[in-house]
Amino acid sequence: MALLSGALFVVLGILIVTRAITDPLVLIGVTVLGLAFAGLVAIIARAVRGK
Repeated sequence: MALLSGALFVVLGILIVTRAITDPLVLIGVTVLGLAFAGLVAIIARAVRGK
């Protein structure tokens, strides 16, 4: 989850610096959905490993 969350924030930082995302509502939505996806992947990975 940490790797996906880190990648999310790096990409969002690049998008903010290049002014590709200017609407704060879109930024919040992308952040929440990205973190939810990272959490879902972490849950699935833990279930597959059996811990």
